[in-house]
Amino acid sequence: MPSIEDQLTKIYVFVDDYLKQHSELAQWRTTNNTEPRFSDAEVLTVALAQGCLGVQSLKESYLQIRDNHGGAFPHLPSYQRLIARLQTLDHLIGGLLISSTALLTDEPSLYLIDSKPIPLCHPLRHGRVRLLRDDGAYFGKTQKGWFFGFKLHALRHVNGRVVNLILTPGNWADRDATVALLMAANAGVVIGDLGYSGRFFQDSIIEQTDVLVLTRQDAPDKKKLLSQVRQRIETTFSQLWYDFIDRVFSRSWRGLWITLRLKVLFYNLCQASVISM
Repeated sequence: MPSIEDQLTKIYVFVDDYLKQHSELAQWRTTNNTEPRFSDAEVLTVALAQGCLGVQSLKESYLQIRDNHGGAFPHLPSYQRLIARLQTLDHLIGGLLISSTALLTDEPSLYLIDSKPIPLCHPLRHGRVRLLRDDGAYFGKTQKGWFFGFKLHALRHVNGRVVNLILTPGNWADRDATVALLMAANAGVVIGDLGYSGRFFQDSIIEQTDVLVLTRQDAPDKKKLLSQVRQRIETTFSQLWYDFIDRVFSRSWRGLWITLRLKVLFYNLCQASVISM
């Protein structure tokens, strides 16, 4: 298994190469401090190290880097300063994520679609929760019961990589985000659960996006095959949010969105074999 230092090096090289290829993205600063000793690539490397270290929060990742791998980051700032820097790199995170979703031209146009609740608190606190309510957090319901928070809608290519993400209030239906989500698909076929069934809905989707939506209900003769394919996206979600889904550490919508995209970016880098886990 590769060492943590090897993983950090690979992440840094990926981020730094991207910044060199898109030098215009580095010209975002408006102050005189245009070349800080701790570079943007290092900030993003520390943030992405959460996946390598297998910890729940960015703070735990920072503390482990500081205490055990400080030699790799001799100019590591305080945690508060690191988070402030990370907030300003939202556009870079978006660019890196888009870069990680790129598919080869000869790959099949077959996708999987689903949503996952992002609860902001334990159900016992539903009566008094206010966290991120002004940012759109709301009550939603799944097969496991009610939750308060958001829904993360994801489009995943059959090869493994997540190609699009949308974060909505918890009370949005899966169908509400489908059109926007499928804009990242290159026509083809997308397989979903029964929440995406219905002839009128599917006809509307194919007219707007040129993508055919299939569920087990739409192809009963291929029910077993579709069920096997569906299991893949369930595995994706369990890998992405095993340590995250039960507790959200972010206290702002922007912080939550950055955290989610960092996790998906790390997952995509693993799928693309940029990082070996």
